[in-house]
Amino acid sequence: MKTENTFWAAQGAMATFVLLWGSAAIVTRWGLDHGSVLALLILRFALALGALLLIRGGRLLPPRGQRLPVAGVGLLLIGFYTLCYFLALEHEVTPGLLATVLGAQPILTLVLTERRFSPWRLAGLLLALLGLTLVVYQSLVLARLSWTGMAFALGALLCVTVGALWQKRIALPPSEVLPLQYAVTLLLCALLIPFQPFHWQWSVGFLVPVVWMGLGVSVAAQLLLYRMIRSGNLVNVTSLFYLVPVVTVLLDYLVFGNALSAMSLAGMIAILAGLAVVHGQRERVPSKP
Repeated sequence: MKTENTFWAAQGAMATFVLLWGSAAIVTRWGLDHGSVLALLILRFALALGALLLIRGGRLLPPRGQRLPVAGVGLLLIGFYTLCYFLALEHEVTPGLLATVLGAQPILTLVLTERRFSPWRLAGLLLALLGLTLVVYQSLVLARLSWTGMAFALGALLCVTVGALWQKRIALPPSEVLPLQYAVTLLLCALLIPFQPFHWQWSVGFLVPVVWMGLGVSVAAQLLLYRMIRSGNLVNVTSLFYLVPVVTVLLDYLVFGNALSAMSLAGMIAILAGLAVVHGQRERVPSKP
């Protein structure tokens, strides 16, 4: 019974994470209609930091000896990844192309972390990546090659891949590492204020996205992500990001009424099939210690 409860708890955590993370694009788009990127990021991270400090009774720092690696992971996995992500979009990389580039992360993680892996496991990841390209095909068609934008996209891929590998090595609970990580990310964003637009409107269209991104995504979803990274197979965890565009497309249909194309539906089926293969192979593949 305990094993069954643990299984369903893990499934619930994964589903909640994907739903929260998948909502981020829709909510961010709404917020950016009423404020600048930097304003949204700074207020989002400030709210997340405040909530986490409240949870931890005001304690910002993790135990001595862990502070430098925790801060480094925060700058890489949250700070520089977020900046590269938005800068790639700013330099004409379409969301679909960016999602496809980042879709290489589970495959890179598989190659970097596992001594041997089943061909089926790699095939599942490739099938999911194919499904991802079908889901975002419309955005890929509109893409124009921007070397600067692609450099930032590859930078985001490097940050999220290396950052996740580094975070896996940190044995502390997620609630102990995130406050310092958001603090250094906030400092990084603050240093950019003289160089980037910084403005917002006091409106529901800005405040709701800030609260949703700050509490729903940066606290709840990020805690779930770190918990899964800490306790699960890293390839399986990173492969969940293939589901994020599926949630985004479905929310785009439900919220804004944008129709689902047959190609998007085929892509969703391919993603689900690929992930079923990946997660079905998880117990048969030895991982590096």
